[in-house]
Amino acid sequence: MPEGAPWAALHIRHLRKTYKDVVAVDDLDLDVPAGECFGLLGPNGAGKTTTIEICEGLTAADSGLVEVLGLQWDKHAQELRQRLGIQLQETQLSEKLTVLETLRLFRSFYRQGPEPAEVIALVQLDEKRNARVGGLSGGQKQRLALACALVGDPDFLFLDEPTTGLDPQARRQLWELIERFKLAGRTILLTTHYMDEAERLCDRVGIMDHGKVIALGTPRELVASLGAEHVVEFSAGDAAGAPDLAALSRLEGVRGVSPGNGTVLLRVGELHQAVPALLDELTRQGVALTELRTHSATLEDVFVGLTGRHLRDE
Repeated sequence: MPEGAPWAALHIRHLRKTYKDVVAVDDLDLDVPAGECFGLLGPNGAGKTTTIEICEGLTAADSGLVEVLGLQWDKHAQELRQRLGIQLQETQLSEKLTVLETLRLFRSFYRQGPEPAEVIALVQLDEKRNARVGGLSGGQKQRLALACALVGDPDFLFLDEPTTGLDPQARRQLWELIERFKLAGRTILLTTHYMDEAERLCDRVGIMDHGKVIALGTPRELVASLGAEHVVEFSAGDAAGAPDLAALSRLEGVRGVSPGNGTVLLRVGELHQAVPALLDELTRQGVALTELRTHSATLEDVFVGLTGRHLRDE
């Protein structure tokens, strides 16, 4: 890293991984400074899970360099296992053990770390400490999985889509736990499909597509890179009369046009200029407007602008 830059808790150079005819990770370079919460975003198949599994030591790379906390898996595997906390997309725990028994088991894998009862209190499972894992709700199981990742007092925490499938209240509870870990100065690598999650938790994000990082920066920097503060999304016309997108791109205040899933997205600077101009142009084209929505620009819009796809596209 450049002189004076923060020490990189994660250092990746020329990382490559292929499966048969699919290039999952394609010559990837990435640095995550110590103490940062870094979000790795992208649609399914973008390569982010393969990347994080290589960093966790679960998958071997075909080529390239990966250093986690200055260590490499082929040389320092035992030390890395003591210093990392990992929450996978799906964590399968023994359903017959209690919450306390589960944390005691995981604590036994590490040389140091807090007492299981302390971690149970941290993840707000005190009332369930003697409950069997099989009887927990989805949100409680996710909090227990996070507790298992924290019980070794890790320096680096990997979270692979930790809140997928949770209700809004359970997601917010997990966010609060992640923020506590972040405030302690530890490093986090987070993958997620939820843009509000990335915007709240991450200091920087990298957007992956086809095995490469195609955009990198703070959430605010990436949204600003659109050159537009608002997005107008509308449906109009039919198979016999779709709107002329080239004409829409020339409207006053329009910075970009992207086809969506049955809709059209306009990235605009000023709504009070763009919306009347859009309505006038659709009338001129003889295309009937069926639906119109506006919102402030988000990371989702950044991804659509870069790739033409939505982050949650399968």
